[in-house]
Amino acid sequence: MDPQSNQKSPAKPQRSPLLSRVLLSLCAALVLAIPSLLAQDQDPPQPAGGSQTARVTVRGVVLNAATNQPLPRALVHFEGDADTGTLTDSEGIFEIPGVPTGPQTFEIVKPGFYDRLAVGSQSTSATANHNVLVDAEMPKLTLSLAPASAIQGRIELSTGDPAAGITVNLLRRTVMGGRAAWPQFKTTITNSEGNFRFAALTDGQYVLKADPLLESDSNLAPVANQGAIERTGYPAVFYPAVRDFSSAQKFYLSAGQQAQANFTLALVPFHAVTIKFSLPPKNNLSIQSWLRDDTGFFWPNSSSMNSVGESLQETQYFLPDGSYSLNIFSQLNIVRKKTPGEVDNSTVTGRSNFIVDGHPISNLLVPISLEGASSNPIELVINRTTPTPPQSNASTVKSSVAEVLISPSDGRTSESDPNGFAGAVESGPMFSIFSYPNSYWVHTHPGKGLCESSFTAAGTSLAREPLLLTLSGPASPSQLVLRDDCAKLTLSLPAQLSALYPGEEPSYTVYVVPDFDSTVDLAPATLRPSTGGTITLEDLTPGSYHVYAFDAPVEFEYRNPASLPSAGQPITLSPGTTGNLVLEVAKP
Repeated sequence: MDPQSNQKSPAKPQRSPLLSRVLLSLCAALVLAIPSLLAQDQDPPQPAGGSQTARVTVRGVVLNAATNQPLPRALVHFEGDADTGTLTDSEGIFEIPGVPTGPQTFEIVKPGFYDRLAVGSQSTSATANHNVLVDAEMPKLTLSLAPASAIQGRIELSTGDPAAGITVNLLRRTVMGGRAAWPQFKTTITNSEGNFRFAALTDGQYVLKADPLLESDSNLAPVANQGAIERTGYPAVFYPAVRDFSSAQKFYLSAGQQAQANFTLALVPFHAVTIKFSLPPKNNLSIQSWLRDDTGFFWPNSSSMNSVGESLQETQYFLPDGSYSLNIFSQLNIVRKKTPGEVDNSTVTGRSNFIVDGHPISNLLVPISLEGASSNPIELVINRTTPTPPQSNASTVKSSVAEVLISPSDGRTSESDPNGFAGAVESGPMFSIFSYPNSYWVHTHPGKGLCESSFTAAGTSLAREPLLLTLSGPASPSQLVLRDDCAKLTLSLPAQLSALYPGEEPSYTVYVVPDFDSTVDLAPATLRPSTGGTITLEDLTPGSYHVYAFDAPVEFEYRNPASLPSAGQPITLSPGTTGNLVLEVAKP
């Protein structure tokens, strides 16, 4: 036996527990670091699950929509975090780190540009929301801004004086209630040199109008052989210095065009027009008057109302030659003679159309009526197939079952939306609000669970002919008929459009246009994949329709048959039923 065989093998050195833990930690750190070393340009690893939201880097490019070229120094940020904004580089590229995954809203801003998604009938905003589904696998975003246009010009006076302080209005063609209109869009005032400018204009059609300017009192002079006072000034005109709107020049602007509009205002006589009207004596007066010229301009009173006698009132204007319409409205508390002390709330109205033609008018008497502004109201009829549900509480205020709004039929107004005119909470006469006598389109808003059957004046559909208002209300007997057997319509995107993918989410604009007469304005429906790609419209009048779907917001003149696209999906809705339609989307 080997003498060394009985010797014990030397013992292996023992590692301390602390050293083992250190070595294991270093190995684990090295393993975890390998993916980062292999892909340093990728986003850091994100926590899986848990309450924390994963964050990624969103990359993309912003383009000039007119040239399709990169747009540098455009600000891109996502809503809810002001610190995430970043500017695009010289190649239009942007990168925003740390954006939470999931649905986010992005916005793009650059002076001199606007987002085409923001364009609307009366919108003056240059920005819009872009809905984006942020995901680690999302593609790079491609966003765009369109260059804004501008109209600038100079107004000169025929006297050679600076045309300073003249109000210049910009009218923009838009679509209101399915019809083309020219509402006032922007207003500015000429500077000391007569210059003006309208910037940040979206693609569209525009008309310029200068308000009248009356010269100072220093040039007052008597008119020979008449004893009246005459002044001078500059009348309201459309560019290029015409009084008729149909003769006004229309500017068609797109893709950043810059238009120049220089015109001269001619100094003309402004003649004194003294207007008188007689009111019942001993009344508390609150008089309102409207004087409008043939350009649609509403003139302020040149002087206040004056009492000439116990009941005779007088006011004065200085006006250039032209056609005018004056309306007087006053709510009075009239004390009846037959029953002293008894008070009756009545409405006093007056109207006069007159022409100023080269000389003053010293005694224009306006006839006054005590009939009231609601002597010929709109009659509301509700055809119900089921009884009206009883009120749960007698003191509960009834909600409106119908509201009627109006807008001038010539499409020219300083208001951005139709004005209120009449309303009702049950069948019978509709309560009317006094409105300037004119020709108006009506816009009907039935209450929930009701839809329009017809709206007529003397048997003529008010969807085809405007409503004529006089001082005492509608010129012809008017009747609004509602029904409660309304239909519903469920609209759905096709399968290939309803899927939600990472990146910018598309949206679709839908109009459901009736084939029959209707005074109800159509609110465009918007469908998105994130909301299921479906929507149900309620309270539709039974009948046949054509449905138009677009892949972008549009100003749709749906009441003009000539402007309707040739294609449209037909559908017929029966009373009390729900129709279903899968949309066919077209480009605007």
